[in-house]
Amino acid sequence: MASASTSFADLRLATPRLELRPFRHSDAADLFAVYSHPEVYRHVPIGGWTHIDEAHQRIARDINMMASGDYVRLAVERSEDERVLGEVLLFNFVRDSRRAEIGYALARDAWGGGYVREALPPLIDLAFGRLELRRLEAEIDPRNVASAKVLERLGFRHEGLLRQRWIVRGEISDSGLYGLLSADWQARKTS
Repeated sequence: MASASTSFADLRLATPRLELRPFRHSDAADLFAVYSHPEVYRHVPIGGWTHIDEAHQRIARDINMMASGDYVRLAVERSEDERVLGEVLLFNFVRDSRRAEIGYALARDAWGGGYVREALPPLIDLAFGRLELRRLEAEIDPRNVASAKVLERLGFRHEGLLRQRWIVRGEISDSGLYGLLSADWQARKTS
């Protein structure tokens, strides 16, 4: 696996419609729009932002953490208009076990456009390629059926349910656990 000193500050990935790149402060308004929308943050323990300063603080933290290699958090920018639609991330690296978690969030008005399904494969390729991970994990609220479908279409398997794992804005919620192995990802790509 890439060393703990790997910097992701200059990481860029691309798809036919998207550029995945580090956040910059000029993205604050777009990021704020994502995490201030109640339908977006309903199923995650972050969000509910009420002031754009929260986006600027998160971006400043991301710039530092990406430079130090602590995690990968990339803006999902639509190429046609350079609008940041959301983010994809790799985090909670467990280097000795060569695994990490994958996550994503998308602006409400971009749902249903296939953007997350398009943005995740290059991130998965990074994880299983350059970063030499052997396993990716995703945790979602099981009521988020669209997110479950995206993961399953990419080859993630539902591996379990943690009952009443989170209290998100006062609401108790379960966690659906999904996993994807490098060997399974490679087999999908060659079939």
